[in-house]
Amino acid sequence: MLKIGDQVPAGTLQEFVEVEGGGCALGPNPVDVTAALAGKTVALFALPGAFTPTCSAQHVPGYIAQAEALKAAGVDEIWCVSVNDVFVMGAWGRDLAAAGKVRMLADGSADFTKATGLTLDLTARGMGLRSKRYSMLLVNGQVKTLNIEAGGKFEVSDASTMLAQAAAR
Repeated sequence: MLKIGDQVPAGTLQEFVEVEGGGCALGPNPVDVTAALAGKTVALFALPGAFTPTCSAQHVPGYIAQAEALKAAGVDEIWCVSVNDVFVMGAWGRDLAAAGKVRMLADGSADFTKATGLTLDLTARGMGLRSKRYSMLLVNGQVKTLNIEAGGKFEVSDASTMLAQAAAR
């Protein structure tokens, strides 16, 4: 399992882009994790699924609300990663007005999530393999903080905790 001091595993996530720019075409675009993290400080948070109650009501909205404060604390980008397809992540980002604040990144086949060792098996609940709820502060792809939630909890991966960690760095 990923731990503080590790480099985030290489891989490709997908992002649905609605406004062309920055070298990204409209529609789904691959995001090379290693290249996208190079030279940046990124607050990455992951969650079990798009449009789920805690994720939609608290987790993502918290990061959207704290986006400017996180950037003021030295965070270049905020990433939301979930084991959903890119179209679902794009629709969820539109629904939550995340554009320009939080990048909604799809890990459709859970390859990135498996590589981190932070999987959550929700097969019994009809959701298959998902991601645990967690957050981490990454500097040039290296894990500086890692906040993994206990099952069914939302206590340490929130935006306020991440803001305090980014500000203390």
